[in-house]
Amino acid sequence: MEQRAIFDADLIRRYDTPGPRYTSYPTAAQFHEGITAEDYRQWAEDSNTPEFGKKLSLYFHIPFCDTVCFFCGCNKIATKDRGRNAPYLQHLYQDMQQQAQLFDSSRVVEQLHWGGGTPTFLGLDQMAELMDTTRQQFSLRDDDLGEYSIEIDPRTTNPEGIAFLRQQGFNRISMGVQDFNPEVQKAVNRIQPQEQTLEILDAARTYGYRSTNIDLIYGLPFQTPDSFKHTLETIITASPDRLSIFNYAHMPHLFPPQRRINDEDLPSPEQKLDILEHTIEQLIQAGYVYIGMDHFAKPDDSLSIAQKNGTLHRNFQGYSTHADCDLVGMGVSSISKVAHGYSQNVKKLDDYYQRINSGQQALFRGVETTHDDRLRCEIIMQLMCHSKLDFAPIENAFNITFGEYFSTELTRLSDMQKDGLLQIDASQIQVSPQGRLLMRNICLIFDRYLKEHQQQPQTRFSRTI
Repeated sequence: MEQRAIFDADLIRRYDTPGPRYTSYPTAAQFHEGITAEDYRQWAEDSNTPEFGKKLSLYFHIPFCDTVCFFCGCNKIATKDRGRNAPYLQHLYQDMQQQAQLFDSSRVVEQLHWGGGTPTFLGLDQMAELMDTTRQQFSLRDDDLGEYSIEIDPRTTNPEGIAFLRQQGFNRISMGVQDFNPEVQKAVNRIQPQEQTLEILDAARTYGYRSTNIDLIYGLPFQTPDSFKHTLETIITASPDRLSIFNYAHMPHLFPPQRRINDEDLPSPEQKLDILEHTIEQLIQAGYVYIGMDHFAKPDDSLSIAQKNGTLHRNFQGYSTHADCDLVGMGVSSISKVAHGYSQNVKKLDDYYQRINSGQQALFRGVETTHDDRLRCEIIMQLMCHSKLDFAPIENAFNITFGEYFSTELTRLSDMQKDGLLQIDASQIQVSPQGRLLMRNICLIFDRYLKEHQQQPQTRFSRTI
């Protein structure tokens, strides 16, 4: 696929509208409380059959943070009390045991991810215990070929901690930076000296991590195109393997900490577009491959290789190199994708403890996908991951005639073709370099649930750019 992304400010302004990020389809907006533990057990049983025969991906949510970042929309608990770790882990182990009993022990864990919150809020002995318990309950790889990653806060670890995590089996780390500018850091309550971050990045290389990722956010208070350029120059010099450049979605009605960010301090829409344009130019000139959405990677990184090989996937952690894994989420608010169903655990800690203590599964909502859901999911994922959709494999896999089944969608896409976002012929859809930044808009056309949210899309989704 063509790796360029052409910035067209006029097109971006015209198409900038709220919409899902499509880490799943159906999206979490379709989750409902009619899904039961028995439904999940049936999905797990189905997933153990030869029809599926997939490997596993495990996600563990650690919700605690030492301080709250005002921009954050994650499910987290701000606390200085590390005594809260022990009871949480005990409940997490019970959750894990319940889950492990549902899956065939021969299924290898190809991917493992600790997210949060702040996983490094845990002590070293607690992190070792969590990994040991996981090995007891699931079949982790005994080599270094899996993707075992952890989100790192450089303020809560040091090079010795990075070495320790490598010994535990982690081979990938992701660090939130957001911005190095002191004024921006103060405004969002994330004081993180540049030297601290770069020290951890150097340690990851020293101890043999296979991939390092840095998260940045554009659109934060007091950011300017020039100030963000300086942050990006420092990051490029540090040379992480991957970069995620997220658009700050100011949605204080959904995320109360964002109420501490003053609207008047935010960059204007024009400034945000300037920041985005310069960011794309800087990263591509520095040799990074534009993977899609807000992700960039070096040409030899596994994300770039997976995209080139046609095996790139997308899930709740973003872009992934393995499409052949059932995702099992554990911990408060975590999400699972098993067989033909999505499920999510309760979001409040007290509810999580109550469910686990009573011997119940912690899930409280989800959705079972239909044949049409799975068809549309495959289309959206192909477009999101590869900027291209060949009709024949879809027709063969789902026993449809593409032009007939999606006649309405193809008509709507014709307007995008006139705007130069894509090309459609009898056999495929090919997204143009101008359209790659508007991929979410293209995928919206295939989302049959969006009509349900047209009345209040602002309350559910961030803007596409």
